[in-house]
Parts: sequence; C-alpha cells; structure tokens
Amino acid sequence: MQTISAPVLIGTSGDSLREAFGRTLVKLAASHADFVVFDADVAGGTGVHHFRKAYPQRFFQFGIAEQNMTAAAGGFAATGAPVFVTTFAVFTLRALEQARLAVAYPKRNVKIVASHPGLDVGPDGASAQCLEDLAVFRSMPNMVVVSPADALEVEQATFEILNYQGPVYMRTGRSPAQRILPADYRFELGKGKILRNGSDVTIVACGVEVARALDAADALADRGIYARVVNMATLKPLDSNLLKICAEETGCFVTAEDHNIVGGLGGAVAESLARIHPCPIEFIGIRDSFGESGEPDELAEKYQLTSEYIANAAIKVIGRKV
Repeated sequence: MQTISAPVLIGTSGDSLREAFGRTLVKLAASHADFVVFDADVAGGTGVHHFRKAYPQRFFQFGIAEQNMTAAAGGFAATGAPVFVTTFAVFTLRALEQARLAVAYPKRNVKIVASHPGLDVGPDGASAQCLEDLAVFRSMPNMVVVSPADALEVEQATFEILNYQGPVYMRTGRSPAQRILPADYRFELGKGKILRNGSDVTIVACGVEVARALDAADALADRGIYARVVNMATLKPLDSNLLKICAEETGCFVTAEDHNIVGGLGGAVAESLARIHPCPIEFIGIRDSFGESGEPDELAEKYQLTSEYIANAAIKVIGRKV
C-alpha cells in the first residue's frame, strides 16, 4: 500500500478536539510503535495531518473510500496492529456494514475516530451534520462508544482506547472547544465523572454539551437550585452504578447531547434508569430532525441546546418529582 500526502484542509491551530486528537497520536506513536492510521482524504479536517507529517510510514491514505478503508482496517488489525480509522462522522455512516462485519463482529482492534459530529459542524450544513452516529454505533454489539468533552479529555481518551483491546467509536469535534476539565481530571473508560455536586437534579451530558451543562448549573444556583453535573464521556458501556447513585440522591435527570434525542445519550440513560431506578427525565438534544447551515452557537440556540434550555428543563423535571 502506498502512502500519499493529502493537503491540510482546514484548521491547523486552536484547542479543538480534532486537533488535540491529532497531536495526541503523535505523542503516543513514540511509545506505541505498532499502531497505524487510516485516512479518507480528510486528514486536515480530522487533525491526523500531524501524524501524517511525523510518521508518514504509518499513515495510509485511502481517498474517498470509507467502505474500503473500514474493511481494510478489520483485516489489518487481524495481524495484531491496532488501527485508527479517521474521517468525518457523517462519512462513517457510509461504512456501517463494514464496521459491523469487519470490525465489531470479529472484535477487531480498530478505533473509528470521527470529527465534525452534531450541529458543531455549523456552516457545512445538514448534509454534513451527523446527528445519528452515537445511536448507530451504540446499537452495534462489541462496540465501545466515547464522546469526550474537551481537549484534555480527548488526549486521555485516545490513550485509553489505544490500550483497550477491541473496537471503539469516538467522536472528536470541529470547532474550538472551551477547556472545562481541571488539570487533575482523569478519564476512565466506562466511567462517568461528577463535575459539580448538587442535590436537586442531575444533568448528564457528553461532548460540547458538558460546558453548557456547567453554565446551566451556575444559572440554577443563582435561583437556589443545586444541580449535579455528570460528564458521561463513555456512552457504552454506560456507568449505570453512578446513575443509580444519582437517582437515589437527586431523584430526577436532564440529559444533554449534540445528537438526535433518539438513541443517543438520553436513550442510554433512560434505558438504564428504567431497569435500576425509574425517575423523571427531560431530554436536551435534536428533536428528531435534520439541521441546517449556520454558526454552531446560532444552531445551538435554534435547536434548543444552550444552557438556558438545559436550566429550564431542570426546573421542569424537578416539578415532576414525586
């Protein structure tokens, strides 16, 4: 297979999750000599241009052929070498059959890492805004699903999924992201993290919505309402033990995600709580529609993903507690 240099498309600077991912791959390559990176002609958009430049002999360009890339990753991983498959989130949907049969079914050590998820894509428009990926990959047996909140968590999560033996789907992100996690934060695969303690309601969020959940908790505190904020970066396997504790101590939930409310984080939380501790839930997310072109903040307001809507949902669900 021949390595080919594709151009850097966009965004080589800033604290975006995709850039953090690309830089982390370079760091890990020195100590982990076995993994390789597959790209579908979007290295400049996913952040793996950093890896391409530093380790061209371990970078493989497949062009716009996501199905072939994903199937090849399954075969390559059979040799024992971990493979990072990188593209935009919406293009991973082209290769679902290959992800299912060549990666998930045989439990290949392949990490599908997708940038440009959700409305965070912004001006790229509805055709590029992937609002279904968490639901699709969460429903795939053997597949671990991760959605980090900021650049620090992306760095730690990339290290953890590389050390995990098996298939993983991980979101990164296109836009510059606010650093919200403290320097001593430690990501653990399969574990949710309480970022803010509170006794009136639990807000469970992932990805870019974690920052908005923290802002909502601040606004609620000004009104005498104390919200617990949980960063649920791993959607599968879900940390049901933490949810049970939160249910017993706060009695109600709001979930927040940059994704369709069908089948994503909210669905995962609802499925878990229905079994272990049923209680009222409100869902913040895209209400089963496609997006449209616009700046990320404008779309977050239009599709009701902002901290104001999270806070209002918290007040509403507190009123539903028995």
